[in-house]
Formats: sequence, structure tokens, C-alpha cells
Amino acid sequence: MEILAALFLDALLGDPKHVPHPVAGIGTIVLFWEKRLYPGADKRRQGLLFCAAVLTTTLAVVAGILSCASFLGSFIPGLYEIAVLYLLYSALAWRSLKDHSLPVALALFRGELAAAREKLSHIVGRDTQSLDEAGILRAVIETIGENFIDGVFSVLFFMALGYAWGEAAGAVFAAWFFKGASTLDSMVGYDDERYRDFGRAGARLDDVLNFVPARLGGLVVLAAGGCLGYPFSRGLRVFLRDRKKHKSPNSAHGESAFAGLLGVRLGGGAVYGGVFEERPVIGDPGSRDVEPFDILRAHSVLDASVAFSALILYFIAVAS
Repeated sequence: MEILAALFLDALLGDPKHVPHPVAGIGTIVLFWEKRLYPGADKRRQGLLFCAAVLTTTLAVVAGILSCASFLGSFIPGLYEIAVLYLLYSALAWRSLKDHSLPVALALFRGELAAAREKLSHIVGRDTQSLDEAGILRAVIETIGENFIDGVFSVLFFMALGYAWGEAAGAVFAAWFFKGASTLDSMVGYDDERYRDFGRAGARLDDVLNFVPARLGGLVVLAAGGCLGYPFSRGLRVFLRDRKKHKSPNSAHGESAFAGLLGVRLGGGAVYGGVFEERPVIGDPGSRDVEPFDILRAHSVLDASVAFSALILYFIAVAS
């Protein structure tokens, strides 16, 4: 199955470094349409048009790539299959999540707090300049928990749905429809003066698309962590109690599963754009503070969760 091959490539190679990354292409599309559709009084209506324009353009580009690869495949055997595999592989963010979070742990192991803050700033939206070690570690574990859903499980979920609809090409279109919505949310889904209304459609679409995968993904994390020997009952208790402790309807599902399995406290608020944003604490009262080794433990749970997801996909493929 092409999806499993894409997962293998992501584990082996990580983010493509020497060819254009499709997510960067979506970012260019977002900026193109924002410049043209932002001006005006009715920001919600313009934001709806903006969301539709970005997603339509994204799918049109994907269709163009596949069409060109199909045409040229008459002269270059296998080109279409390579294009499909590349588009599937580059939609995943399993290896890159580890590649970006491990340097933070290594900096903390060396006692280099300033370096850890700088490396963390590349993977989180919060202000990192004043974070202490505990704050840095909480941010990393929260990012791993949240982005397992956004960057891996939800993508696999939509790939599987697309594959059921239209095999490999369907998986590609479904994956990049989701990635388009996810990129929209990350770029304009802010509750501030500029984007509160204009980015609303993109943010709500991302919430809707992640609703089912977030809940299933949290359960996958618990099952995978339990297989590794982490306390499943504690993880399930924290997950069921704390999975809605976030302003986003989906973000705390992965975070609460990781917090429960690792036995740590997450959340508690952070500074965004110079303003402190209070958030509930996730994890059992009296749980220990995070430590640098928890990043490595979180990586082990992440890897097991991806492996568990791949196993589910394999059995679905065999059954069908």
C-alpha cells in the first residue's frame, strides 16, 4: 500500500530538504489569496471566500502535478507512481517532529538554556525567550502530543478515507485537502484583530476535520503507550478527564494522552505575542514536573503510536 510506503519514507528521510516542500507551496498560495481577498469590510464573508480559494487552488495544483506526471509517465516509466508517493510522503510530519524536538532535549542535557529556547522557537507559537527549563519541556511534550494528531494521525486518517474513495490518487487529494486546511489554520487561525473574522472559516474547518481523528488518535496513543509498559489506566483516566481542557476542541486529546502515560503535568498557560494566556493544567494533581528524558520517552510513545497506526492501516488493507 502506498500509504505505508510513504510512512517508511518519512521515517527514513524526514522532511524533503533539497526539493520544494508542498507545505511551503500552500503557504505561498495562502499569501497570494490573502493579499487579494483581505481588503474590504465583511471579513467573515471574505474569509470564507479566501478559505475556498486556498483549498481549490491547492487541489488544482495537486491535480496538475499528477496530470503532468501521468502524461510524462508515457516517456518516463514510473514517474506517476513516484509523484504519488512523494505527495503522500511529504504530507507526513513524523520524522520532522522528532528532528525538531530532539535538539531541544540535547541542549537541555548540556545545560544550554538559551540554545534550547532558540530551537524551541522553531516549533511552537508561544514566546520562548523567558521560559525556564520546565516551561521549555512542557512546550515540547505538548507539541509532540498535539502534532502527532495534526501532523501524522489526521493525515493518515484522511489518506485512508481518500484511498477508499479513489485509491492512491484519492489518498493524495484527501491528504492535501486536509493539509491545506491545517496550513490555513496555522497561518490565519488566530483570535486577534486581524484574523478573528477573516481566519474564522479556516480555523473552524480545521476543527471539524480534526474532530474524529483527534479522538481516535488519543486512543491510539494510549494503546501504543500501554504496549510499551506505560500505565494505561492512568493514561486513560487523564485522557477522559482532561481531553477537553483547551480552547481548541481537539488539541488536548493528544496532550492529555501523553501527560497521563508519562505521569507529568502539562498546560498551565503560556505567553503569546507578549500576552499571557491562561490554560488549565493537564495531568493528575501531584504529578511530577517534566524532565529532559521525558522528550525521549515521548518520542518512544510517538514511534509506537505511528507503528500502531500503520498496523491498523495494514489490517484494513488486508481486510478490503
